[in-house]
Order: sequence, then structure tokens, then C-alpha cells
Amino acid sequence: MPCTARGGPATALRRSLAGAALAGALAWGSPARAAETQSLAEAGISPDLAWAASQLIPSPTWHLYADDTRFGLRWQLTPLLYSFGRNRRLSPWRSLLAEPLARHAGALEIHVTPEYLFSGAGIEDHVQLTGGVRAYFPLLHRGEYLSCSLGGSAFTLGGEVAAAYEAGLYTLFGVIGVQVAYSPTRALRGTTLTLNLRYF
Repeated sequence: MPCTARGGPATALRRSLAGAALAGALAWGSPARAAETQSLAEAGISPDLAWAASQLIPSPTWHLYADDTRFGLRWQLTPLLYSFGRNRRLSPWRSLLAEPLARHAGALEIHVTPEYLFSGAGIEDHVQLTGGVRAYFPLLHRGEYLSCSLGGSAFTLGGEVAAAYEAGLYTLFGVIGVQVAYSPTRALRGTTLTLNLRYF
């Protein structure tokens, strides 16, 4: 005999499913639901040992001055990044860790770049510290195949402070790139070429 009596198991099951569907529909647009969706979509994106190890990989640089060429190694940190090319359901903000798609699909980045130069008279001539802003733009396949960047920075070396302008091209999901920076400041006037090796 079918369960059609009021309060029977079938009726209770139908009411339970309808209530769950209604609750889900009401919660879909709520901040709590949005936070849950975001946390599920971005699970696993957090600083860990793999991220820390990747930060230790340096990018080689060549500084070309009028009467000198200097070789160096630089590391890059990202205190803050805003991605305007990400899926709108995901947070556009990143700090320290930014996956390649967030950066090369289109982003604005504040970067800090310590560098060690292998020639110079004193320690102040070996350590260069750069801080600046860089914008990334996708060129092919949302930046996965090819992207570019434009930026400006200020840096200090040997007790001097200088400004620089830069441009870059990146491929292989942004892991490999070439950056060219030029400083018009008289004391440190020159061009810097960087083989950019970076994942996060």
C-alpha cells in the first residue's frame, strides 16, 4: 500500500528535499555562501613548502652601464597583487602567493626585489633593493602562452637612489620571461636585462 498518509515517510522525504532546495536557493547569494564557494574553488592555494622553495630560485640579471657590465641574482616578493583577469567568483586579491593565472591573465602588482651583484667595492655595491609597481596583460590564451608587463620602480645601490622603467614578455604560463629595465638617473644610468624565472 503506497505511503500517502499525512506525515508518512514519503511525505516527510519530499518535505525535507523541498526544504533543503529552498534553503540552498536562499543561501546562494548570501555572503556566507559566496565565502564557501570561494574557499572550495581556491582550496590548496596557500603558502607552503613548495611555495617557499620556489621563492629561493633566483633570476639572473645583467646590468649594462656605459663602462661596465655587472652580473647579479634577484629574488621577487609580491606583498600585494590585484588580478583583474580572474574568474569573478574568486577573490582578485593575493598577498605573497599569486598563482600564474592570477598574474598573467591580467593583474596589478606591488613587488619588492632584493638582488645580489657579484662585483663592487663594498657591501653597499653588492646589494640592490628595488620596489615598484607592475601591470601584466595577456596576449595569447589568457596569458598562458604569452603575456607582457609594464612597470616602474625605484631602487637603491651604493648609497644612490634611482628610478627605472621596465617592460617584459613571458611564456609557458609565465614561468619564463625576459624583462628589460632602463634607469635614466645619472648616477646609475644603464639597462638591466633579467631572465625571469618565477612560478608563484
